[in-house]
Amino acid sequence: MVAQISTDTTTEILYPDFDGQPMSDNTKQFRWIVTIKENLELLFAEHPDVFIAGDLLWYPVEGDNKIRLAPDAMVVFGRPKGDRGSYRQWVESGIAPQVVFEILSPGNRMAEMSRKLHFYEQYGVEEYYIYDPDRIDFTGWIRNGDRLMAIEDGDNWISPRLEIRFEMQPDTLKIYYPDNRPFSSFVELDQLRQQAQQQTQQAQQQLQQSQQQVEKLAAKLRELGIDPNSL
Repeated sequence: MVAQISTDTTTEILYPDFDGQPMSDNTKQFRWIVTIKENLELLFAEHPDVFIAGDLLWYPVEGDNKIRLAPDAMVVFGRPKGDRGSYRQWVESGIAPQVVFEILSPGNRMAEMSRKLHFYEQYGVEEYYIYDPDRIDFTGWIRNGDRLMAIEDGDNWISPRLEIRFEMQPDTLKIYYPDNRPFSSFVELDQLRQQAQQQTQQAQQQLQQSQQQVEKLAAKLRELGIDPNSL
């Protein structure tokens, strides 16, 4: 009798965390990516079920590691915060990123951007925004059924999902929080923090000075035989 040897030829599919592409081509592009991503983190800091990432590979289809993209920034409502090597959609309750951002560089080609638009349209993105900091050109798309439709006028456009506002200026794009505060760079945010800290210290010093003046006045009244508590 010949023993039958069973062999399992199933090969585990790997989903790499790195696609070999740099996060950005230049400092301007990198600065915009970081500014958008970090301000979105601040906007949703108190929402544990909003996941935000920058340059993270997104795999929408289980079993196919060739279908993938790494948006410059993406926002996913309904998924917990936390570290990930990649965003594998079937592991994330099947939820696709609802909002994605791309920051253009001189190296981007129309064919590449058309491919990205088709990808985001096919795999469920609701809002897609592109900004070209060299040409000062802002473009957006919003989902209508199974299509991403171009926004006719992006100036003063308010994102339905994020509630942030985009404003075109002659020399740049400005993005505003729902309370109308502008998105700021890390350096600008730190400067604002320092200003707030200085204002708090000045207010404390003024309060201390006022208390000292009150105490001096109370002491003078006591010298005159007047009880300040009776006034």
